Amino acid sequence: MQRLLLKTLLNWKAQAERKPLLIDGARQTGKTYLLKVLFGSTFTQILRVDFLESPEIAEAFAGSLTPADIITNLELLTGQVFNPETDLLILDEIGECPRAVTALKYFAEQAPQMYVVASGSNIGLLNSFPVGKVEQHNLRPLTFREFLMASGEHALIKAFESQTNSAAAHSKLFDKLTDYYFTGGMPEAVHAWFTLAEQSILDRVAAVNKIHSDLVSGYSRDFGKYSGKVDAGLIESVFNNVPAQLSSVLDESVKRFKFKGVHERKSRYSELEGAISWLDKCRLVLKNYPIDGMPRSPLAAYKKENVVKLFLFDVGLLNHMLGVSYKEIKQQGYEYKGFVAENFVQQEFAAQGLEPTFSWGDARAEIEFVATDDAGRIIPIEVKSGKRTRARSLESYINKCAPHKTIKLTGTQGSSVLEREHIVLPLYYSEYVVSQHLQATNPSPPPTADAAK
Repeated sequence: MQRLLLKTLLNWKAQAERKPLLIDGARQTGKTYLLKVLFGSTFTQILRVDFLESPEIAEAFAGSLTPADIITNLELLTGQVFNPETDLLILDEIGECPRAVTALKYFAEQAPQMYVVASGSNIGLLNSFPVGKVEQHNLRPLTFREFLMASGEHALIKAFESQTNSAAAHSKLFDKLTDYYFTGGMPEAVHAWFTLAEQSILDRVAAVNKIHSDLVSGYSRDFGKYSGKVDAGLIESVFNNVPAQLSSVLDESVKRFKFKGVHERKSRYSELEGAISWLDKCRLVLKNYPIDGMPRSPLAAYKKENVVKLFLFDVGLLNHMLGVSYKEIKQQGYEYKGFVAENFVQQEFAAQGLEPTFSWGDARAEIEFVATDDAGRIIPIEVKSGKRTRARSLESYINKCAPHKTIKLTGTQGSSVLEREHIVLPLYYSEYVVSQHLQATNPSPPPTADAAK
């Protein structure tokens, strides 16, 4: 199973000197697999320690934090010799050991030639952090592109990467998109889906459902373990309420998160702010801020913290938490629920670095996303899950804001490649909105499957 972030890691390795690498991300998004199996295979040897599995390893950081002393201590505790010139040091779940987090600063300053990588699922909750001393990246669930790569269907991957606009490609890619709506991008669920391809659909669905159930239960346990000063029950209430609030809008645009009824005797943003912030820092929710009136750049300057949409970080877990079956997803086909399409687009945008996102509303009109291109121009992005692509909200936006370009993401095949002003793209090409259409000049294509290997 390939991950596109691997290319970034290989570029980091190729540098003459480097800061320690820190991989953040929700639990079970594949951080250890990326570092140990994919990236680790490019080194002579790896020394990996996990502070969650082996808390005693923290002893290596109890005294001096100079890199030489730490390496000596790790060799003694693990019984493994480490060569700083050729080997990779992996510090897994580093958030469990605050002094190891502090030590990254000294690796950056005193041993920039060493290959030191760390990972954690609660990095955002740390009280202290070596700002400017690490190169940080976020590993999210598999994107739709990575899901296709895991399928091993090379012709389909080629069609996706060349953005083929044909009936045959559209039929195949949209079928895979609805599979992705069910499985989502959690690595274990994706692995089960494709490795069980020769078994009955009932077996495959049952396996994925079991994995999703275990993941949700695991996150609930984490709420109690890592909540700190925030009420764990409040965190769980907000987390469980995100799918319910998304689904309550039916096929209309997702509305802002309503705070009433989420938790007993809590009905204001100020009362839920701590839980929302906790979930955001742990990468379990994605934020979208509605903008009123005439949107201007920078959009972040006009957001209101207490007016926010919350999406779930994985569309497969979203459907699981709502109890939506694979059969229901496939039967609805092109007309599948709009809020799921919006959650998918939000995920794809976040994976491309567009986070948080913004939306636009005026009276009864609402545009799911508005974004700024690299020339500072605002582009409205309408999401339509089905084949009916007329967008009254987009018409309203055009009349009031006169954008130079509009984009619609739909269940249809899309507009001609020659179209430059009113672009229609099939939903499965959502990542290209960021990598191509939000760049005013000479956009670089996203990495291909081959580039990630």
